[in-house]
Amino acid sequence: MREHHIGVRRTARYFTSGDASRGVAEVWFACHGYGQLAARFLEKLRVLDDGRRYLVAPEGLSRFYLSESPTERRVGATWMTREDRLAEIDDYVRYLDDVYADVFGSVDRARVKVYALGFSQGTSTVSRWATLGKATIDRLILWGGEFPPDLDLTVDAVVGRLRGAQLTLVYGRSDEYITPKVLSGIGERLRQHGIPYEEIPFDGGHELNEAVLRHLGG
Repeated sequence: MREHHIGVRRTARYFTSGDASRGVAEVWFACHGYGQLAARFLEKLRVLDDGRRYLVAPEGLSRFYLSESPTERRVGATWMTREDRLAEIDDYVRYLDDVYADVFGSVDRARVKVYALGFSQGTSTVSRWATLGKATIDRLILWGGEFPPDLDLTVDAVVGRLRGAQLTLVYGRSDEYITPKVLSGIGERLRQHGIPYEEIPFDGGHELNEAVLRHLGG
């Protein structure tokens, strides 16, 4: 048995909030967590929509049913799984580059600051996109998720991009996934490669927090 790969065309979707024609100062690309949908995730970021920001929420390319219940078959999406993971990473990095290009077809990139926020599984997604893609990210926010352990920090271009982006780690103090041990490992790795970052903890779990969002929005 042989494995083969081919490139195919497919339709992806993203959602936006705000008016890009009003001369916004910031564009936020927000990548949802495992099992979420972009539209519902974007609703949680409404606090940022104050007229000077344009919010962009791409949706993971793979959707699935969250439950087999015949009465409530809710749908979620994922950015990747461990199956054929390298191809899926390449696919979503190219996809996010395409979303970026589509957005800046109507927005003047030179006039705005670009934020990339990833929540949960989305943290690995935006980390890889910020370092492996074509987009220029001014601030990278990893919320409630790990910095990808397999991202090669011996590559100068990768480290250079991370040093050029303002890196922020946000986590709930009772988050069951981002434990002190996990956080310590992330911090040690970043410091080892001279990548500056800040931490913003809050009282809560694996969730977004409105007060922190307001703080990040300045």
